[in-house]
Amino acid sequence: MRFALEPEQLDFGAGVRKILESGHTAEAVRAWGAGDPRKGRALHRQLAAAGVLGLLVEERHGGAGAEPLDMVVAFLELGRAAAPGPLIESAVAIPTLLQALPDDTPAGELLPDLASGDRLATLALGATALDADNAEVVLLAADGRVCFGHRTGLVRSVDPARRLSTVTPDEVIAADVDAAIAAAFDAGALACAAQLLGAGRALLDATTAYAKQRSQYGHPIGEYQAVKQQVAAVLIGLELAEPLLLRAALTLRTPTGARDVSAAALACGRAAHRAARTALQVHGAIGYTAEYDLSLLLTRVTALRSAWGTADSHRARIARALRAEVDAR
Repeated sequence: MRFALEPEQLDFGAGVRKILESGHTAEAVRAWGAGDPRKGRALHRQLAAAGVLGLLVEERHGGAGAEPLDMVVAFLELGRAAAPGPLIESAVAIPTLLQALPDDTPAGELLPDLASGDRLATLALGATALDADNAEVVLLAADGRVCFGHRTGLVRSVDPARRLSTVTPDEVIAADVDAAIAAAFDAGALACAAQLLGAGRALLDATTAYAKQRSQYGHPIGEYQAVKQQVAAVLIGLELAEPLLLRAALTLRTPTGARDVSAAALACGRAAHRAARTALQVHGAIGYTAEYDLSLLLTRVTALRSAWGTADSHRARIARALRAEVDAR
């Protein structure tokens, strides 16, 4: 199995990065966290025009019908920029969920609007939903059922730009659809892993640049062995996580997909956490300030590490999958 991106995918990723770099993303993130979604929604429309929001939406619904690997390429860049909004839910998990339901499901009418960016949707797989106050549609999926829902209140989040809300169910639109919900979770967890790896890379870049320009005792701090070793360890962790992420993208729709997604989630979460910890140590006091853009990545990594399954839950999934493989022999 070849774990390398094609030139077209690299070009696509570069295009997404250009949109995010030219779209004042940091300003949009701060405004989103303060309750003003206008800049964030403008950014979403740019991403939709580039095809990002419709990657996993089938062509018959106005999307690209792309492969999970293409989605991973885009979400690496979204993670690098700490882009605001329920993009995993609206562009990945919900399209995966709805397209696995019967064609006459009322929510299926959402797909063209999600692909075009005309509407934003969020999905609750538990007690809270991300950015339900800024989404036009709220879906709940649990216990084999999918429902429309509405938010009932805000919940404090470690990342101000990830606005969590409590939600309650309304109309049931599908029942006995455990497989569809599981597929949506796996796709969402894969996108989350991609965002974590992208954020980790951005943190590494910021740390390396700062270590070159910050001087102590007449020398850039990057010349000191203790700093070099920490930064090198971050690079190694990110490089080791990438093949697991790409493998999970390639096997997502196969029998080993859930196991591989959990392996990628663990590796990317661990690597991003180390990148965040090292970035904070190397930057020192300035890394703690909310006005410094590094803080956007630090809080995002902290929130994403448990947003689509905790480390323990992913380890348990891997263990169950491996045990089942052994028992089947």
